[in-house]
Amino acid sequence: MKNRRLFWRIAESIEASIDKGEYTVGSRLPPERELADKFDVSRPTIREAIIALEVREKVQVKTGSGVYVLQSSTTSDTNNNISAFELTQARALIEGEVAALAATCISDEELQNLHQTLVMMENAKKASSIEEADKTFHSIIAGATRNGAMIMSVNNLWALRESTIEIIDDYKNVCSKDSELTLSEHTAIYNALKEKDAAKARLAMHRHFNRLINSLFDTIEAKSLEEVRRKNNEKRGLYSLESLIK
Repeated sequence: MKNRRLFWRIAESIEASIDKGEYTVGSRLPPERELADKFDVSRPTIREAIIALEVREKVQVKTGSGVYVLQSSTTSDTNNNISAFELTQARALIEGEVAALAATCISDEELQNLHQTLVMMENAKKASSIEEADKTFHSIIAGATRNGAMIMSVNNLWALRESTIEIIDDYKNVCSKDSELTLSEHTAIYNALKEKDAAKARLAMHRHFNRLINSLFDTIEAKSLEEVRRKNNEKRGLYSLESLIK
């Protein structure tokens, strides 16, 4: 009974970390060895905890790869109804305040790490590298608030961005463009944080997301026009009289 209670306590601890956003959807849990060291238990006990999490549909074990965090079944239907516009507006409102709070307490080390992400963006050769630096940038700012609820909110919004097919596609079309603007906007946020100016940090974050929303509209409008042209060309080919007048 003692061992049984122990693995359930560990399972509940890991589940709580997942719910708080410490392990985001799609991310891999630390290796079995690290978890055993962290909780000061045997590896078989960790295995039992992982099995319990599998039963609760919190994780999926992929043989030879690791243990991955699953999307919560209670929120997946709701997530499917959230658009890229709604997500971006929510991020703007929440991360604007996150930046304002972070400006009052961000450390020199965090500023150095933040600057390093700007270097990564500037030197990135692929869109995926820019996105990775972007995620790290926003994560550092959230962490600088020292507020667990804000950190969880930002992590959950990122999890939604990375787990909803429609949002992934819409963001991909936008984030692969305007890398110079992306770098410029993130630099403005960084400078405001470095100056410890909360109002300036909030405004810089809002400007960044405002440009992103407008880019989303432009991209989706272009895709819609392209679809209209495609359908018109199909009809033109079907009803054209060109073959009769040559």
